[in-house]
Amino acid sequence: MLYPLLLKSSRVFLTVALTASLAGLTSEVRAQRTAAAERPTDFLDPAFHRQRRELLRQALPAHSVAVLFAAPVRNRANDVDFIYHQDPDFYYLTGYTEPHAVLVLFKEPQTIGGQSGITEALFTQPRDPQRESWTGRRLGAAGAKEQLQLQYTADNKAFATAGIKWADFGQVLFLDLPADVRDEARDPADLYNLVADFRRLAGVPADYNPAVNELRSLIQRAGLANAANLLPYLEAQSQALPAVAADPYIQAYRKATTEAERQKAVANKPVPGRYDGSTMAEVLSGLREIKTPEEIKLLRRAIQISTTGQQEVMKALRPDMSENAVQGIHEYVYRTYGAEFEGYPSIVGAGANGCILHYETNDKPRLGNDLILMDCGAEYHGYSADVTRTAPPSGKFSPAQRQIYELVLAAQEAAFKECKPGSEFQGPHRAAQQVINEGLLKLGIIKDAAEARRYFPHGTSHYLGLDVHDRGTYRPLQPGVVITVEPGIYIPANSPCDPKWWNIGVRIEDDVLITKAGYENLSAGAPRTVAEIEATMAKSSALDNFKLPVLK
Repeated sequence: MLYPLLLKSSRVFLTVALTASLAGLTSEVRAQRTAAAERPTDFLDPAFHRQRRELLRQALPAHSVAVLFAAPVRNRANDVDFIYHQDPDFYYLTGYTEPHAVLVLFKEPQTIGGQSGITEALFTQPRDPQRESWTGRRLGAAGAKEQLQLQYTADNKAFATAGIKWADFGQVLFLDLPADVRDEARDPADLYNLVADFRRLAGVPADYNPAVNELRSLIQRAGLANAANLLPYLEAQSQALPAVAADPYIQAYRKATTEAERQKAVANKPVPGRYDGSTMAEVLSGLREIKTPEEIKLLRRAIQISTTGQQEVMKALRPDMSENAVQGIHEYVYRTYGAEFEGYPSIVGAGANGCILHYETNDKPRLGNDLILMDCGAEYHGYSADVTRTAPPSGKFSPAQRQIYELVLAAQEAAFKECKPGSEFQGPHRAAQQVINEGLLKLGIIKDAAEARRYFPHGTSHYLGLDVHDRGTYRPLQPGVVITVEPGIYIPANSPCDPKWWNIGVRIEDDVLITKAGYENLSAGAPRTVAEIEATMAKSSALDNFKLPVLK
């Protein structure tokens, strides 16, 4: 799945030096909670989440408290909600998968609920047998303590009265506070009330704007190397948000006219105030960037499932199929192998639709002989794959399709060579961009290298993990980092080139683990070359004899 080239995200964070010792904090994959019988047995062990909490806590400033909220419940229509998906940071630190919860971490031990020596507290939604018979089992405070192994747990109704001495903390750290949250009238301790109680008890100013902290971090990380891309974004944010327009640090950078002025503006970093919406995000970005062996095991599984989906779809592809049917095969494979979700909405676009970067409608009724671009990834126990393949439903690439495909493939091969420890994060993109520039010139599609941006408008890599666009610091690559490598060329109809190229969209995306020796392509199981794709499509499919009745 693509990442915009303009900015890798509005969340770009600083590298944080973590000096905490890992001694005694190792963990391994074992069965997680048993709130429901006969669950899978390869969830992350509670020791993993405890290790993550402790590393975050050790990185907190002295005399501080950190607060994280569970993800909101999102309404789909009327009285139907979307399937709940936990906030990845919250899951990373707790393993808790239910809504209406808050995690509090203390730098120094506190007395909470009458218990002394507390450094972590999780407030969960309570058990409710009547509601559980409708919406599923809950852990409750006792279940969370026993199965997730947190030091202190209590019902969320106790959060406001737990005796946390908010006024004693020099700094109060949090991520973006959940916004646009429904207030459930029947629940006095739902997420809406938990956030309101936190704001009141901790004294968070009503006009506090996390966007200011986020943009300050963005300037500190990307302000010197990416000024050309960053300045238009800051201009737009300044026009949209009065708090941004009034911030001296952001505006000093925005108004700098020379490199020396810009360096001075970046270096003049404001001291974090008592209410800090950026430091914890920076620490989590540093932690989540480097995957542990436990995480890599789950990523491998998600990616293996996804590459199997690509293989099976290629065997089944026919020109008379629909985009929706192709999407359905991918997702059927995911469910068959135990993946709970897709990591993101499946992108299945044929012909002109393949030239729409984040096309998600997937409703073309007949593929025809146009290329079909399939950007799909399974989510397995929270970890997302992200694999793209482009194939001809006819089983054979046309000459024009083949030329564009092999140019993208050559760009990806060049990018792979930059996937090694010490390479700059942008190294794979620069390598891919150079090959595509030269190739488009040679094919006569562009007359100047600067025009290539029209046909290759996105970046080549992003981090992969609990989020498909995962957290990271964008420092040089190092072992344990997992990134995508995904060059592409998209030539919509009416582009200023020979019409034979129109409506050809090609993206090839693989998931790469940086190792001590270089890299490992985790998604190599999906056919990638022209010869491999055509050979796979010539094989029989398990669906060849699966015929549904015709609806009248």
